[in-house]
Amino acid sequence: MTLAALGLYSLLTLLVSERARELGVRLALGASAAQVVGLVLAGAARLLASGIGVGLLLAIGVARLLQSVLFGVSPLDALTLGATIATLILFALAAAARPARRAAAIDPIETLRAE
Repeated sequence: MTLAALGLYSLLTLLVSERARELGVRLALGASAAQVVGLVLAGAARLLASGIGVGLLLAIGVARLLQSVLFGVSPLDALTLGATIATLILFALAAAARPARRAAAIDPIETLRAE
């Protein structure tokens, strides 16, 4: 879980630094800081949704192999899968918070000067 959170944090930090000009122009044209934070969090949500989708497909595919190893728990236990997804969402929100705040703190004047 920590590895996933660190990977998402690193990816979002990279994306925010690459899109600093765009985000600065958006802020200069009147976008609020909350809108910029929402934009970054929406990108994180898309990454998270695709990761959860692929993870669920792999979990369903590997469930038959794990059935002989697990005792007392079904490989497709809805409670376990739901708790795992909820925990992953919480970690992802925590990982995305700092890059989103950093994006909202971009100075639009400095961005326009750099253009």
